[in-house]
Amino acid sequence: MEKTPLYDALTSFATQNPLRMHMPGHKGKPLLGLDNLSAIDFTELPPTGNLFDGGGAIGEAEDLWAEVFHMDSCLFLTGGSTQGVLTALTLACQPGDTVLLDRGSHRSAYNALALLDLKPVYLERPWLAQAGVTGPISPEEVEQQLEAHPEIRTLCITSPTYYGVLSDLPALAEIMHRHGGILVVDGAHGAHLPFLRDYGLSAADLLVVSAHKTLPAPGQTALLFSGGAFSHADLRRAGSIYGSSSPSYPMMAALDLCRAHMLEGGADAYRRTAEEVARLRQIFPALTDKDAPLDPTRLVLCAPDGYAAQEALEARNVWPEMADGGHVVLIPTCADGPDDFARLEGALREVELGPCPGYPAPPQPPELVLTPRQALFAPRRSLPLEEAEGMVSACQVAPYPPGVPVIAPGERLDKKSIAYLKQIGYNTLEDVSAAVLCDAAPAPDFRHL
Repeated sequence: MEKTPLYDALTSFATQNPLRMHMPGHKGKPLLGLDNLSAIDFTELPPTGNLFDGGGAIGEAEDLWAEVFHMDSCLFLTGGSTQGVLTALTLACQPGDTVLLDRGSHRSAYNALALLDLKPVYLERPWLAQAGVTGPISPEEVEQQLEAHPEIRTLCITSPTYYGVLSDLPALAEIMHRHGGILVVDGAHGAHLPFLRDYGLSAADLLVVSAHKTLPAPGQTALLFSGGAFSHADLRRAGSIYGSSSPSYPMMAALDLCRAHMLEGGADAYRRTAEEVARLRQIFPALTDKDAPLDPTRLVLCAPDGYAAQEALEARNVWPEMADGGHVVLIPTCADGPDDFARLEGALREVELGPCPGYPAPPQPPELVLTPRQALFAPRRSLPLEEAEGMVSACQVAPYPPGVPVIAPGERLDKKSIAYLKQIGYNTLEDVSAAVLCDAAPAPDFRHL
């Protein structure tokens, strides 16, 4: 029999009954109606429709999602929120535009800067020293940046963040619209929120959510919504640039089934999950609404050593989403029942948790030497951190914490940034090979690409 190493590894791990406190949101439990994927795995035919042509059964299913989110239109995505962020910024910006960007954005937004040759003005989040994470986007800072850069017409932010921190989207939308601009929201981690209560997601002009992160849907299933500034034809046109011309019909069917499931009982299950998370936040050290406005289902535990706590949980067959030096991030969803929460609570009682050790706020961003486009496509090489001073980053250097780039693509590594990275223990055991670096000069012209 031929070797099947990946399949074998996945099935072996699944048989160990791991407690999945990570995405995807289905947690390995059966997805209704998808027990025979090959039976519904079609291509573009008259009975099945075409995602990027619009209409038909796909269009009807998308319209039903738009109703749930109180948006004008919806586009199914089979390339995750990455496809959605790229599509949204393609719609909101013209090549060469200046964009106001949440510095804590996903790497897809940074890649969009390079692909569209956008010029970023970074929006810094307030540092919540006691909590050890960044807070919500400040409407006041947005207003100030728009006054200082009147050419900006697009604001792109992340809400909720990986840690569940929520920003005031209606307030941000009001500011952008008053300045004649567009609000793009990467809400990848917030697909479940409308099933709990109104968190203002519909205030966005363009909204991206990942169904697979927090809902019972398979990996890479996501949704792009428009609040009316862009038509469904606009979504299809731009989405087709970054999506396969042969999108997966089982994935699109899963999105259809997922919405129906949430309206038929999944929302009630999610409310019970929120109650369980609130209870666990009272028992164990965790981020709460006293720290910042939070997603009620994101469980961010505090620990003197987040990595050690993560390892201790994994040793008990409980698998978190991620950890940093002072936190462990868990993603409970509507797929987690009483037995799952009882098992989680038992494991947490055996793990050392406590106050986050606290981290200093990142220094001011260093000098921007190359555009993100130049930095992404420039020749590059890897260097140890201590040898990188004076070089220009060709990618994000984003340690956890703070989970936002200390150095963004195109910025020069300076003494302050390197000292900060050493202070918080970033990459102390190996070279910064993930932060691929390139020389600053001469700056190549990549506009012809």
